[in-house]
Amino acid sequence: MKQSEQELVNRILKLSEDIFNAMSPEIPVEWLSVDLTLAQLRVLLVLKAQGPHRMSAIAAVFGIALPTATGIVDNLVRKGFAVREADPQDRRLVICKLSRQGQELINRLWTSGEFHMEQLLEGLTLGQLEKATDVAQMLFANLSRKTGGDTAG
Repeated sequence: MKQSEQELVNRILKLSEDIFNAMSPEIPVEWLSVDLTLAQLRVLLVLKAQGPHRMSAIAAVFGIALPTATGIVDNLVRKGFAVREADPQDRRLVICKLSRQGQELINRLWTSGEFHMEQLLEGLTLGQLEKATDVAQMLFANLSRKTGGDTAG
């Protein structure tokens, strides 16, 4: 019996959930001790993934008012996770970007994810690793097609 495309997608999603649950990922202690709201973390993630933003662009990404975005960024600057700089094309505008401390914080989150991926791959045979590489390449190629080749992060 041949499975439909949606059935296969659902099976992959269920297996992904099962893998995640079986790994019982631990939250790194440093993440529990960092004084960040969810909104602040989301702004840091956008600045990491998409690079520096004007304050109005941050507000637009999250669909919030400019004063709300300004308050979030104010707190990130005060905590040392973000910095403000004048826009080189228009000095009247302000660009927000990750500080070195903010970059380090986000990198620690990424490193935690890499560790879990290494655990998933550990113990696979060379042939299985080759298949996993093929799947990862297919997924990346599909993402590249969908984003028009813009897969920088």
